[in-house]
Amino acid sequence: MAKVEIVPQKKPPRGLRPRLRRSIERLMDELGLEDKTVTVILCSDRKIRELKKTHWGEDAPTDVLSFPTYEPGDPFMPPHLGDVWINLDTAARQAEEAGHPLEDEVRILAAHALWHLLGHDHESEDDWRGFREVQRRILER
Repeated sequence: MAKVEIVPQKKPPRGLRPRLRRSIERLMDELGLEDKTVTVILCSDRKIRELKKTHWGEDAPTDVLSFPTYEPGDPFMPPHLGDVWINLDTAARQAEEAGHPLEDEVRILAAHALWHLLGHDHESEDDWRGFREVQRRILER
């Protein structure tokens, strides 16, 4: 079974961590990543803004960032796929706007970031299909 470590830099709502872990692990298993691990860091607007400025040169918060531990397309995929940073502040605002629970928004962001860790991007409408599919599938967990 896939392994997901959840690291709270910002305190999440009660129960979110175990449900998020189970959802991501099940999705990873379905995707054939049962021998892989991922680290998910839950953070604030301030922290993710700092990361985005450092790594992308953009001084603005965002909802999620992915940091793969390998170059997608490399024939060797290491056991640890990478780190996912989820901004709980932005996720809460987006959940309210979408009219669904924060937990659902965080799981959607986690699936989105996992798809990035696997080397996918969303430059075209065709690219978005994979993102929408994994986001839909994680909500079924």
